[in-house]
Amino acid sequence: MGVVYKAEDIKLKRTVALKFLPPELTRDSEAKERFIQEAQAASALDHPNICTVYETGETDDEQIFIAMACYEGETLRDKIKRGAMDLDQAIPIAIQVGEGLAKAHARGIVHRDIKPANIMVTGDGIAKILDFGLAKLEGQARLTKTSSTLGTIAYMSPEQVGGREVDSRTDIWSLGVVVYEMVIGQLPFRSEYEPALIYSILNDKPRLMSSLRSSVPRELERLVKKTLAKSQDDRYQSVAEFLADLRALGERPKGRVRPPGTRQSKQRKKSIAVLPFRSLSDSRDDEYFSDGTTEDIITHLSKIRELRVISRTSVMRYKHSEKSIPEIGRELGVATILEGSVRRAGGRVRIVAQLLDVQTDGHMWAETYDREMKDIFAIQSDVAEKIAAALKAELSPVEKERIERKPTESMEAYNYYLKARFYWNKRRGEDLKTAADYFNQAIETDPAYALAYAGLASTYVLLPEYAGLPAKEFMPKAEAAARKALELDPTLAEPHAVLGLIKRSYEWDWVGAESEFKRAIELNPSYPTAHHWYSLMLCESGRFDEAQAEIRLAQELDPLSLVISVAMGSVPYYKRQYDKAVEQCKKTLELDPNFALARFVLGRAYVEQGEFEAGIAEFEKARAIVGSSSLGPGDVGNAYARAGRKSNAAKILDELLQSSRQGYSVSYDIALVYWGLGDKNQALEWLERAYEERSSFLDEIKVDPKWDGLRSDSRFVALMKKVGLET
Repeated sequence: MGVVYKAEDIKLKRTVALKFLPPELTRDSEAKERFIQEAQAASALDHPNICTVYETGETDDEQIFIAMACYEGETLRDKIKRGAMDLDQAIPIAIQVGEGLAKAHARGIVHRDIKPANIMVTGDGIAKILDFGLAKLEGQARLTKTSSTLGTIAYMSPEQVGGREVDSRTDIWSLGVVVYEMVIGQLPFRSEYEPALIYSILNDKPRLMSSLRSSVPRELERLVKKTLAKSQDDRYQSVAEFLADLRALGERPKGRVRPPGTRQSKQRKKSIAVLPFRSLSDSRDDEYFSDGTTEDIITHLSKIRELRVISRTSVMRYKHSEKSIPEIGRELGVATILEGSVRRAGGRVRIVAQLLDVQTDGHMWAETYDREMKDIFAIQSDVAEKIAAALKAELSPVEKERIERKPTESMEAYNYYLKARFYWNKRRGEDLKTAADYFNQAIETDPAYALAYAGLASTYVLLPEYAGLPAKEFMPKAEAAARKALELDPTLAEPHAVLGLIKRSYEWDWVGAESEFKRAIELNPSYPTAHHWYSLMLCESGRFDEAQAEIRLAQELDPLSLVISVAMGSVPYYKRQYDKAVEQCKKTLELDPNFALARFVLGRAYVEQGEFEAGIAEFEKARAIVGSSSLGPGDVGNAYARAGRKSNAAKILDELLQSSRQGYSVSYDIALVYWGLGDKNQALEWLERAYEERSSFLDEIKVDPKWDGLRSDSRFVALMKKVGLET
């Protein structure tokens, strides 16, 4: 690509790298102009991992040059020549290169020639991407079988060697090749001959990294494999998505990255799942108490920032399981498990708890508590602190104070609270109503019970969706309860998540919603619901890469949560990647074939693929599971109409209109059916009514493919603006 000189800028008194380009690359005036434009764009990229371009110019004898910052160090190519790199060297470099590419891609600039020779590593370990803008210029020249050209081809994506249109995903492929080479010490695709090398890139699978180096983490192998998918659609769709997975392998203190290894094994030891405590009480009605004890201990442990705590939803799937501790640990991805039993009799409670090492199935700590019922909170706090000590998790004074704080002085109020949580966790309309009654009784018994207000807020905010109750009535109630909870205890994460949901689904205040979700996560990073709801908000705003990263965090914390698993499929659905949505929904159904929401989202994906009958079949299965025709009537009617089954659609429309006259908030569903029938005016009219009802379903109109045919209509654009999704 030319000759580089170390030079002095005599005007600004600085050392620069001066690159002169070969004349054959810039003889053509159009090519020269294109290069100048590319170089100017690259010079605007101000990022610590991109080489700074000071200027471009032309000498009196028409030689093109670039003046760049001069860095002391060596190219990544020279580093790799010395052999495979340690992970604690390779991963930080990969992350830094990814961050530089993310900046460029955000500006619409694709590098097209990411390879070790174009990555400089300075003496203090900072990676700098070189030669932005040159790859496109070089691509104009005819490829020859020189070693330098072969070296370039080895990092090219299939679409690039095939002469097809490239985008930012070609850089992701090249970065994957670089990571493979750094870690293994050799290229994934190799040949001394250009045609054979191109054939390999287009057709061959690279050898598994772990087969060449046994210490390669499985997750690193998975993500590199994804970068090297032959189809662009099967790769990471953005560098941000790739970085989210790569960063999960390590940590990033003070702007630097430290990868897995010793630190990862230590961190893994600080992961825990609390299995459902067995109820040994004589009364079967005491199940709510043992479940509540389990949930309270999970809540206490979640307050310790150094611990990764699996959510209640996932652990409750092992309530009657016969699986061994090592099996459960592997399935949940944790190093330790807490199990125990509860017996309540009269005014006393007996709790037995033991902490087990997943790998050895050996005891790390055990304790038996035989106390008066009033000491239940002290027991829970002690268990949390003893576990922190056993796992060597640092407990800050603030965390210790939060763990030891008694939520209420009233055992009667606590009893109501546990019953409320028991019904709340069932997540069904009638059960949520029962939960609300118990939360209110807890508050009546102890008006200063912050957790009861938080639970009541979480109940009210779900009633419009799960029980079809008016949002205008229950969203304000949910907000009032959430604010009261925070007034009593500002450290609670749950009320902030509720406020985020209200701002997203009722007030359509997207900035405010994001602020509340972030505050909830800041207060409790192990709270999967906050990550889940935040992901939905990001997705509905069209910020798909961030949504994907956030829902992955939720799944790490709650790996067996069905609703989170379905949300993993909703992101590709909204991105129009229907095959991926179908695949994810089927994975969820492997966990539970009777999970109606998974069948519902699967039906949606089939319909948008044009597989109407398959979609309708899934909708009908979902409605049969819940025993109600109220699940997604709008989607069902829309699918019937698009499938040509007009009479079925008309029947659903009549039922919905009748429900509307009876006061139910179904305007959004009515709009969907009218739109399926091709009646644009009626669809828009009922969407306006949905806006008046404050329908939470309007959240998704920016990204839901069903509305694509209406996006150019000025009335639809106006509605988007009213719900804050169009500026």
